[in-house]
Amino acid sequence: MTGTTSQMVDRDGLIELDVGNDVRSSSRFNKDIAPTQASERTWSKWNIAALWVGMSICVPTYTLGGVLTAYFGLSVGEALFAILLANIIVLIPLTLNAFPGTKFGIPFPVVLRSSFGILGSNVPCLVRALVGCGWFGIQTMFGGLAIHLLLSELIPAWAALGGVGEVIGFFVFGAMNLYVVIRGAESIKWLETLAAPLLLAVGVGLMMWAWPNMSMTELLAQPPSRPEGAPVYGYFFAGLTAMVGFWATLSLNIPDFSRFAKSQKDQIAGQIIGLPLTMFFFAALGVVLTAASETLVGQTVADPVRLIGYIDSPFWVVMAMLLIIIATISTNTASNIVSPTNDFQNIAPKLINQTRGVLMTGAVGVLLMGYDLLQKAGVIPPGVSLEQMYSNWLLGYSSLLGPIAGIMAVDYFLIKKQRLDIPSLYMDNHAYPAVNMAGFIAFGVPVLLTLISLVTGTMNWFYDYGWFTGSALGAIVYFVASQVLASSPQAGPEPIMASEATEQR
Repeated sequence: MTGTTSQMVDRDGLIELDVGNDVRSSSRFNKDIAPTQASERTWSKWNIAALWVGMSICVPTYTLGGVLTAYFGLSVGEALFAILLANIIVLIPLTLNAFPGTKFGIPFPVVLRSSFGILGSNVPCLVRALVGCGWFGIQTMFGGLAIHLLLSELIPAWAALGGVGEVIGFFVFGAMNLYVVIRGAESIKWLETLAAPLLLAVGVGLMMWAWPNMSMTELLAQPPSRPEGAPVYGYFFAGLTAMVGFWATLSLNIPDFSRFAKSQKDQIAGQIIGLPLTMFFFAALGVVLTAASETLVGQTVADPVRLIGYIDSPFWVVMAMLLIIIATISTNTASNIVSPTNDFQNIAPKLINQTRGVLMTGAVGVLLMGYDLLQKAGVIPPGVSLEQMYSNWLLGYSSLLGPIAGIMAVDYFLIKKQRLDIPSLYMDNHAYPAVNMAGFIAFGVPVLLTLISLVTGTMNWFYDYGWFTGSALGAIVYFVASQVLASSPQAGPEPIMASEATEQR
């Protein structure tokens, strides 16, 4: 029976919270952002690997190689190496920031309460939520296009709808995504585990389709687009930073998923298995298919959805569109809906539950894509699509999230020494302040330097390598500020009492 005081209990190295009336009645608590019980932590390394396969195989990943060659001046070989190296590097913040989620079962917003304060955590949460909502809108646009092309193949009259059909597809696809997340973590786990082998199979199939129609030797031999004789390192590290920034958001909110992992070993192994090679393979697939598209369909097509639409076989077009829909749902639900949902709940947990958080995410995502939707529907005259502009803005905006990743890691491992007072994270006026100034100073300094770099054109290196400079500077400033201000509780006695640790499942 639940008592008046919450207790932390050690279940074979996983800490769970026996929620008492003190936490349950707090305005900072609801059951959807509550710590998971040990019995709810059922994700094995293969489930987590499948999660990353499902998130990595998507249209933006497909286009990464082209982005690096066209806009960053890299050769094809340099671009593919940058993608592989970036996803090995990003494993560091991903695995480190996953630790508190796995050990204590707490989601991203609750982890942030330790470093930014109970109320202060809402600022970085909303920064992360806005990026997620923006990407939700973009991915839903891709998914809506796939639904439109699918229905056009099955119902000839549908094709006549044109842009209106794409808008209808957008809302149908968005509703499918929101439904999966409303169903909860087990629904996402089931979807990702089912989708992963299907997506890998279609990727291999597309590679086999394209391979005979292009020469990898000639592709790799193509000269880079940067000025002849220009040193490669500046272009390479700018591209590397952009690729690390691709998963900048997930390196923050990874506790939203690691809170369901069986153990630290599972979350580490699952991420290593699922992320780097999948990203490399699908980005390479994009390079190969784009190069082969001239031979395959008579023109260069960089968008996989439109490329498949050119296949002269209704059956294979329908099958491919179904798989693209599955791929985009598996990416969108995990990458772009789960975190904003939890972040919005953090504002007012008693008023915003998971369902309301999901609906808020969908509404903001639709608003961010409003211009494109109105243009496709013919309400406003055709013009320059903002879809690419949104993508560029969101990628740049994501680079500002680096400081938060550094702050989270330093707070948990160096300041708190992997000890958290979980009941106090759900209550006002206990072990953690309402606003932790050390966190805001550490976040503000690198963000200010980034803005100065952009406005004045000086210190270009600070912005060009923003993920690395931001996360490193944020980590250092947070450590120093925490010592000077002494605003965060220092590691004290082990929070798990001997009498509690003897309680077993």
